[in-house]
Amino acid sequence: MDASSWDRVFPSPGDAPRAAGEPSEVNRIEAILKVLRQGERFLVSSHARPDGDAVGSMLAMGMLLEQMGKRVDLVTADRIPNIYRGLPGAQEIRSAPRVDGSFDAAILLECDGVGRAKLRGLEKLFVINIDHHASGREFGHLNWIDHGASSVGELVYRLVKAAGARVTPEMATCLYVTVLTDTGGFCYGSTQASTFGLAQELVLAGADPIRIAQDVYFSTATSKLLLLGAALNNLKRDGRLAWLWVTQQDMVRACAAEEDCEGIANFAVSISGVEAAAFLRELPERRIRLSLRSKGRVNVAAIANRLGGGGHESAAGCTLEGPLPRAIGEILAQLRHSVTCFSGGMDKSGRCDSTRIC
Repeated sequence: MDASSWDRVFPSPGDAPRAAGEPSEVNRIEAILKVLRQGERFLVSSHARPDGDAVGSMLAMGMLLEQMGKRVDLVTADRIPNIYRGLPGAQEIRSAPRVDGSFDAAILLECDGVGRAKLRGLEKLFVINIDHHASGREFGHLNWIDHGASSVGELVYRLVKAAGARVTPEMATCLYVTVLTDTGGFCYGSTQASTFGLAQELVLAGADPIRIAQDVYFSTATSKLLLLGAALNNLKRDGRLAWLWVTQQDMVRACAAEEDCEGIANFAVSISGVEAAAFLRELPERRIRLSLRSKGRVNVAAIANRLGGGGHESAAGCTLEGPLPRAIGEILAQLRHSVTCFSGGMDKSGRCDSTRIC
């Protein structure tokens, strides 16, 4: 069913009347479940270059829909990384540049717009938008955004419980991956008491935390270590900032793939005394892909958002125009401004006076 057919029941975001207050989470969940119960076939997707949260939440959402007796297509614009291909049902995710067929709705997970999925054909569909990023916005026909959630997988878990579905060991495994990876191994600012409560529930439901951690963190490809060596050879530090980069030639020399760049920024931000870090990767067309990390006092999501990207307050990214020296200068100017804010402009609570824009 296309978007126009659903508009009689669910107005588009721009046309929907606003009540005195925002819809409650319960109302948002019920609206989503109403569509899922009434429909027969659904498309589930996430952002291009899918990470652990994207892959795990897509698989769990697919399992929920199958329990509800629905047909589901799991599609991403890019291949899923090797470390997630052993997840239950991962073979069901296919990569394609566009989607065709008749769907009752497209469920987009952790995207801040239809374009973030990089899939042609989505613009014709009724879109359910589920997100937890600081940069999340209401672009869908139905929207559920919770900035306080540790991962979008956490929201899928709540949807599963609300639907009265069973959290199988396979689903629990996929959801545990979302929590583990999107909190940076329970290190990012989104980690709270409820995060560990959710992890416990998933382990009790059958997720094996030791095996999952080994699969995610101790299954590194040789190409990634070679690329990391090239990046560390370029490591620079200036006070509370650190940055490192790789060129396209470095990628070729290491026989590295896109997924081998994941996590390299963490090595820079792990330096004692560093508050924020950047990792820059030169793309074949000479544009620059940027990954930002913070220990919490610099809101890198706000920086990425200003540059056309998005993410979390402690982990975000975007794409910049090259060449590499120009991109490095641009991001360092942004980061230095933010570090200056919290270094010399704190309010009484110890937070930067300019937190909203830094």
